[in-house]
Amino acid sequence: MSDASQTSSELLAAIDLGSNSFHLMIAKPDFGELRPIHALAEKVQLGETAGKPELTAAAITRGLLCLERFKQLIDSISPTKIRVVGTNALRRAKNRQDFIEPAEHILGVPVDVIYGREEARLIYLGVAHTLSDDQNTRLVIDIGGGSTEFILGERFEPTRLESLQLGCVSYGETFFPGGGIDRERFDAAYHRARIEVSHIRRNYHSEQWQEAVGSSGTLRAIEALIVTAGWRESGIDRESLNRLRRTLLAFERVEDIDLEGLSDTRKGVVTAGLAIAMGIFDGLQIQEMRTSSGALREGVIYDLIGRFSHEDVRNRTIVAMQRRYSVDQTVANLVTHRVGLLATATQSDWHLAEEEVDLLKWAGALHELGIAVSQKNYSQHSAYLVLNTDLPGFAQQDQEIMAALIAGLKGKPRSEILEPISKRRRRSVARMMMLLRLAVILKHVEVVEEIPDLSVAAKDDTLTLTYPREWGEDHPLTIRDVEQSVPAVKRLGITLTLKPV
Repeated sequence: MSDASQTSSELLAAIDLGSNSFHLMIAKPDFGELRPIHALAEKVQLGETAGKPELTAAAITRGLLCLERFKQLIDSISPTKIRVVGTNALRRAKNRQDFIEPAEHILGVPVDVIYGREEARLIYLGVAHTLSDDQNTRLVIDIGGGSTEFILGERFEPTRLESLQLGCVSYGETFFPGGGIDRERFDAAYHRARIEVSHIRRNYHSEQWQEAVGSSGTLRAIEALIVTAGWRESGIDRESLNRLRRTLLAFERVEDIDLEGLSDTRKGVVTAGLAIAMGIFDGLQIQEMRTSSGALREGVIYDLIGRFSHEDVRNRTIVAMQRRYSVDQTVANLVTHRVGLLATATQSDWHLAEEEVDLLKWAGALHELGIAVSQKNYSQHSAYLVLNTDLPGFAQQDQEIMAALIAGLKGKPRSEILEPISKRRRRSVARMMMLLRLAVILKHVEVVEEIPDLSVAAKDDTLTLTYPREWGEDHPLTIRDVEQSVPAVKRLGITLTLKPV
């Protein structure tokens, strides 16, 4: 193997599809830390909505062109070592698949839309690695294009996570339409931000932490303006924010802003970002803040490192959910094991990715959560909990897939069950649903490996279950459950065939 290929095999990459900018980071793990190889950022303003909860055609085009440029730098990196995450703009857009599907085609890897609290967790992970390893409780704040994340944490562990709809792109559209700047507009944005922050003030007030840290573009851009103006050597305080406000209000329009230290890409959002920052400072009684170079993209890579070093936060999340809802661990382990066996037997023919096999196992581990709510229709309760609970480490699509798999365990699954799933994945998810359903049916019989000649085989959209005739006669209820699944899964395009021998 050449030195170049060895180097490429060690690289990890993260792409952050932010509401204002897209960021690419390529790094090499080095004794638990990151050594950056490439870092790129492009202003895309994917969060531009034109007053509708949809991505505009222009924003989609800008985003895809940006990803085509990013693609050139990640071509030599294994797809398993690349993670792409979408934040608020994709969370809120009803037409997000219009962007996600061509983006995945360009990059060759999934685009994971993450919930606000998962975004906050990853931001904290990226920031924590840039700070001293002390026992102080920190407040980390990241003002993005569409949302702002608030995290309390100690060392490398977040203890409280929140995401609010405060973003410099969305606030720019709402309070500074057409690019006009005046005191009335600025004050309206400031007061709205302060009202939003008041909802979390009780848990994030200055009495709850010892140090405030700002992450990512907006707050670091504000710090750069403050330092360049000579008001502070570093960091941000309330007085310097007030001075910057007076400076910005001297301009009548966004395009007129001409300040040393302000990049052209930040000119259009700095006024809205400042109003949000001042609302946060006053709302949480922050006196001063330092900033960190760590952000979401670094957090994504550290999270990838954890997955490769058997410290996958998703496994901890599954265990925590099982404990919270007093899941029968024996049954959960049995179903997880059996669906893993079924997935292994069909993985090649049904082209199941390793990540899909993992989702199957995790869905098996959580399929009885709903019993804590009610034994009747427990699978529907389980699916609801999986879909609507913050699950650290999981993308929104992951939760949608696991919820669909679990919801399809009983009765005749409605075709609408697959509607939240992207069209290109529905066929695979229907196949996965069949495997999980079969694993749950078999949980009441003896160990599968000890049943002579019991096997499954997949071809196209047909799954054939072969079993000893005598075993079938000894387990009539199990065979009946399997037979009842035949018409049920047919509605999803899967043909289930029983073959006694």
